[in-house]
This record gives sequence, C-alpha cells and structure tokens, in this order.
Amino acid sequence: MALDPWIRTHQRLGAKILSAAPASQTMTGTVAEWERWTGLAFPESGDYVIPDGLSLLRINRSADEGVYQEPNVWMQHV
Repeated sequence: MALDPWIRTHQRLGAKILSAAPASQTMTGTVAEWERWTGLAFPESGDYVIPDGLSLLRINRSADEGVYQEPNVWMQHV
C-alpha cells in the first residue's frame, strides 16, 4: 500500500499504479513573478522550497527564470 493518502484512496477503489511521471506539470515564470506568487525572495540562483510545493523551485537569475516541475503518478481504474 502506498504512503500517499490520495494514492491509497485510489488503490482502495481498485486502481493500479502504472508509472511515475517525475515532471508531469511544468510551470515557468520570471524571478519577479515567482517572488510575487510565493511571497519569497530568491536572491541567487539555486533550488528553493516553496509553500505547498511537492518539489523544488529552480531559480536561474542570469536567465531571469524560475522553473517548477511537479511529479505525478499515473493510475488505472479497472
């Protein structure tokens, strides 16, 4: 049985895990946008923990870009 409560819920309903999708959703924005969206400051390039994030936000100051890739799990209900 999985540790994640949502995955467990689907498993109880008969779903089977098909595969992991480590970057199923990708969100990009400027550094200023990410600072506004998160309420945090990103003074240098690197990986940051953001509120309610499932993964790290990667900030690249020289490119003025933040990239957040969120994982997912594909499941099939039979």
